[in-house]
Amino acid sequence: MAPQRILLNLGLDLALAALALPAALWLAAPGQWPPLGWWVGGLAGSLLAFAAAALPLRLPRQYWRYVGLPDLLPVVGATALAAGLFWLGLLATGAWRPPNGAFPLLHAGVMAALTGGARLLGRLRSAHRVGPVSDVPAQPVLLAGGGDAADLFIRALIAQRAPGYRVEGILAPRARQRGRRILGVPILGAVEEAGAVLDALRAEGRLPALLVLADPALSGAALESLLDAADRHGVPVRRAPRPTALDPAAARPQAVRRMDLRPVSIEELLDRPQVPLDREGMARLIQGRRVLVTGAGGTIGSELSRQIAALGPSTLTLLDHGEFALYEIDLELSESHPGVARRPVLADVRDEARLRRLMEEIRPELVFHAAALKHVPMVENDPLEGLLTNALGTRLIADAARANGCRAMVFISTDKAVNPTSVMGASKRLAEMYCQALDMQARQEGEDARAARGGGMRCVTVRFGNVLGSTGSVVPLFRRQLERGGPLTVTHPDMRRYFMTVREAVGLVLQASVIGAEDREDQPRELREGGIFVLDMGKPVKIVDLARRMIRLAGLQPEVDVEIRFTGLRPGEKLFEELFHGQEPPRPTGFHGLLVATPRTADAALVGRAIDEVSSAARSGQARLALAGLARLVPEFEHAPNTPVAGRA
Repeated sequence: MAPQRILLNLGLDLALAALALPAALWLAAPGQWPPLGWWVGGLAGSLLAFAAAALPLRLPRQYWRYVGLPDLLPVVGATALAAGLFWLGLLATGAWRPPNGAFPLLHAGVMAALTGGARLLGRLRSAHRVGPVSDVPAQPVLLAGGGDAADLFIRALIAQRAPGYRVEGILAPRARQRGRRILGVPILGAVEEAGAVLDALRAEGRLPALLVLADPALSGAALESLLDAADRHGVPVRRAPRPTALDPAAARPQAVRRMDLRPVSIEELLDRPQVPLDREGMARLIQGRRVLVTGAGGTIGSELSRQIAALGPSTLTLLDHGEFALYEIDLELSESHPGVARRPVLADVRDEARLRRLMEEIRPELVFHAAALKHVPMVENDPLEGLLTNALGTRLIADAARANGCRAMVFISTDKAVNPTSVMGASKRLAEMYCQALDMQARQEGEDARAARGGGMRCVTVRFGNVLGSTGSVVPLFRRQLERGGPLTVTHPDMRRYFMTVREAVGLVLQASVIGAEDREDQPRELREGGIFVLDMGKPVKIVDLARRMIRLAGLQPEVDVEIRFTGLRPGEKLFEELFHGQEPPRPTGFHGLLVATPRTADAALVGRAIDEVSSAARSGQARLALAGLARLVPEFEHAPNTPVAGRA
């Protein structure tokens, strides 16, 4: 605060303290005034007492326009101390004093009322001074979220010169709060009663223009129910700024706090309660170790890199075949985790000689293998590329890591590997089989043999479905189509998929890594026999429902403002994805969000030779021979009838 402002505040406080003295004398003894000569010393003593009490408590440094209850406590303390000092001065000098023994209390009360009241008037005077003046009338809104969230939102509106919104009512977290008020705004019901509240407001002709979500924790099923109620009445839903953006105490003194409401994202609808994770176990696994992430520029690989970097590895090697994607994640980590030693590596997981040299150089202790070709129609168009990257690439990474003493490799698989109808899914199932076989071999060797041979690397396989917002997934496609005004293209009205946020999926991958890489007494028996971790993806979502929801979230009406067009199944696609094969029923693991598939295992050497044979046919361009070999290895593979076979016979 500028020195001149501090002096001005002190001068105003001293003037109010001077006014408080005659007022307190009149209240203590009406009609009994001290001698005329007493006033000079009395006023001087009163001002000195106030200054002696106020300066240590930093009263002159207070911003009056932002004063709150915490600021009024020093005011009360300073005035009580000043009144006490003044009374002691009167007693010590033997000067005239009022006959009423309550004078010190009255003196303190009057000073507190004047100095504190002046601050409150300053706060009220500046309450509507933020932002430009506008002739646009405020929109009536219904606020979802009680307590502090609603309080901050309403206060932020009050602080604007011309607020764009007017809160007509509040939906609180609990029904028992109905009838109460927050800053004068009535609580009309609970969040789950949104439909009934909107029905009542419509009947009264007071339907709000917006439903504003003030509670940042409102997501998942509760949010979807709220959106359904708003959809029935044609009321758009928007998300309020974060509480820290609304808190006046967090704003700069002269800042203009704009009330920018944002649309609800589709990720928030599918958000689920936070699964408790073993963060200590993750830190124990990662901290101080050499870690390699393949496919580090992809959606899963980049999030793996972020979360691993936060756990403090000794070195983090980022491997990807895409130059720009690798550059982006390396740049991001250099800014967010500058203390972590990183090494970006441009390499192809199918280049055996390059991988061996790299592994010999960095000798990773942990490998997270996320590199893959994952887009089903693209792999159907070039199936040999999918076989070489997904099956052979996984084998080469695993063999090179194992040969250089890697402690554990974590393989990211997919629900498309279950009863596959696509080359992408079947190639990932073949990679699963090899990793399962390696893990079984490592577990059977025993600790001494592993130490002697350096070959007992644990292979942890984690299978899950679609990740929201990933490259090539349906959500970014729908967003682009919405920006162009539609139509939104859906392959089939019955198409269903599992979805999960990338942060949740990677957190559970790390949790599975902790369980699978360590010898734990609580490990499921199936895992010790080569079982696969499967993430609990919840219920599958109909893609057409996802499209309709995204249209509504954009404030539009499906089939009215934006068309939904069905285009037919693409090569290799299934209507329904599965997380478990019929011969690998799921078993609980004892850890939230994680299941384990009952194993179907084979010998590692046999699977390895089979991968080599399929890869040899793929390298020579013999598509039919390569796909026939894939079908023999993965007997449940039933190629979709509309799938073309690319390449030469």
